[in-house]
Amino acid sequence: MTATAKAPVLVVLQLTGGNDYMNTVIPYADSNYYDSRPALGIPEDTVLKLDDEVGFHPSMRAMKEIYVRGDMAIIHGVGYRNPSRSHFRSMDIWHTAEPDGVATEGWLGRVVRELDPEGENPVTAVNIGQGLPRALVAPGASVSCVADLSTYGLLTGIEREARRTKMLDRFAAMYAPAVGTGVVTDYLRQTGTDLLKGVDILKSALAPYTSDVEYASNGIASSLRDIATIHLADLGTRIFYTEHGSFDTHGAQAGTHARLWNEVSEAISDFWHDLREHGADNNVVMLLFSEFGRRVRDNGSGTDHGAAGVAFAIGPKVKGGLYGEYPETGAAALSEGDLVSNLDFRSAYSNIVEDWLGLDATPIVNGRFQHPGFIAG
Repeated sequence: MTATAKAPVLVVLQLTGGNDYMNTVIPYADSNYYDSRPALGIPEDTVLKLDDEVGFHPSMRAMKEIYVRGDMAIIHGVGYRNPSRSHFRSMDIWHTAEPDGVATEGWLGRVVRELDPEGENPVTAVNIGQGLPRALVAPGASVSCVADLSTYGLLTGIEREARRTKMLDRFAAMYAPAVGTGVVTDYLRQTGTDLLKGVDILKSALAPYTSDVEYASNGIASSLRDIATIHLADLGTRIFYTEHGSFDTHGAQAGTHARLWNEVSEAISDFWHDLREHGADNNVVMLLFSEFGRRVRDNGSGTDHGAAGVAFAIGPKVKGGLYGEYPETGAAALSEGDLVSNLDFRSAYSNIVEDWLGLDATPIVNGRFQHPGFIAG
């Protein structure tokens, strides 16, 4: 099944570095917020109010327009028990859907394997960015990666099978001293094969793409334009992944956070405008997440690593609104100065996996979790 047949497509945008939940969805009616943020509190008269209690950062005007249109779910208080404040460990947990141990497969890699069990389409999943996110890693999962579609295809001159084989052997050999031979090396070699096949397929996406939308000249705008280009090429891609950051704002947060959210908001708005212009938006859902929120109290010019955060789901088939409860912000309710999550992130994953992609979520997210309901099954 391809995108032209309106198979459901998922776009995942990772807000890398730990996005500040409290300055993204601002609890402006809560005095604890301003007491805890003497340096970084967003003045109430500049908050883009969504209701009588919360509102968006003033740089998120384009996001508010999507919310008002009814195409955005704001998912409060997402996280996991016994939170880690390590970027590496927390992102690993989000990528593998395994908070209690170390997993070898990514949750989206499992999704891809279910969607394309025979590995017939090397672009079933496409990562726009450097490297391969752990979320997409799984034996048998067909994934391609591209840093910049406009310059993609530098290897397309390698057309003879003998030269491709030599390159793949070298690719596998690079990792052999560290990981040994056998299953792991076979996996690396197969991944290299899929990447080279993906080059040949994705290079075809550029030719038919035209749009009246003028994306900005920044990283996330370029990435979402590339995703739109591939989606509109009808290559059968079901999962897209990209990231933007860094949201690790220990210092100088005011300017950095405002810039990042302006870039993300405008790029997302342009992306959906582009898809609507082509009549290709109705089968797409976008998920935004970050590995954790940030400390409730500011440190003078920034915020330190926290726990509970916020996620967003966007698309015409998303039931817009607020989901879950904003965590309590009073000192007595905090854990080591952090907001306490009240919704396991795997609940959001499960809602998407089962009610959007039509798969059994249990083996993908390692358990059964209540669906928030932002996508109706």
